[in-house]
Amino acid sequence: MNKFIRFAPIGSIVIELVKFDLQQLENPEISGIEYQQGDLFGYEVREYLLEKWEHKCAYCGVENVPLQVEHIHPGSKGGSDRISNLCIACEKSNIKKGTKTIEQFLAKNSDMLKRILSQAKCPLRDTAAVNSTRWTLFNRLKETGLPVSSGSGGLTKFNRTRLQLPKTHWLDAACVGQVQSLKVLTFKPLSITCKGQGTRRRCRMDKFGFPCSKPRQNYDIGWQTGDIAMTVKDGVKYVGKVVVQSEKRLEVRIGKLRVGNTLDKFVKLHSQEGYQYAYIGSI
Repeated sequence: MNKFIRFAPIGSIVIELVKFDLQQLENPEISGIEYQQGDLFGYEVREYLLEKWEHKCAYCGVENVPLQVEHIHPGSKGGSDRISNLCIACEKSNIKKGTKTIEQFLAKNSDMLKRILSQAKCPLRDTAAVNSTRWTLFNRLKETGLPVSSGSGGLTKFNRTRLQLPKTHWLDAACVGQVQSLKVLTFKPLSITCKGQGTRRRCRMDKFGFPCSKPRQNYDIGWQTGDIAMTVKDGVKYVGKVVVQSEKRLEVRIGKLRVGNTLDKFVKLHSQEGYQYAYIGSI
């Protein structure tokens, strides 16, 4: 993050700190009646339940169909809206169950009854574990000295749906936190991937795992594979990742395109530091 701050005018940081706000899901009244009855709360509950029940109907196991939020113990018989009394069901099973209690509905299937009651009372284990570790990241980001705020995964989806944006990782990042409006200035965002600084292998291996006859060779010419450079060949300018071919020759690779040239025809734009940079496709 400190590197990004040096290269870009970052004024604040917003992080998707928790996938689901477990405390508000269990006790929505802690944020007032507006939160409990608002559209956002519905998104949080539905997304949490879909994740918890693995996007399957709790009663018949059907997938890839519209799923509905279902009361395990029906509300007409005193069932509450607590998250532990909710599950996900397809329309057919939901109608079939009606206002029956789950014990009546699954009277002939004791194994499924036991599984559903057990799973309903268990929190989403992965969410609880990840939520506890993300506070460490939050506190580390605060050490940068910039204002840091957070939002949940349900809030991110709520913002993206309200703004009618497609589902992509980079637009999701733009929708984290309190977002009233969003102006998209690019359709080809820059993707940055950590690749490390190479390996400690003494020589290259073939596909069978045997050492190649020619050992890996390093050149002390001020260039290394992974640098980003520009070269002009036949009147066309190429910018991409450099691969060192020899002491006098380099190659720029752009996707499957390979453009070689002599050392003096290259201009270094960025030195290799363990990250890969590429523009991803438009939305």
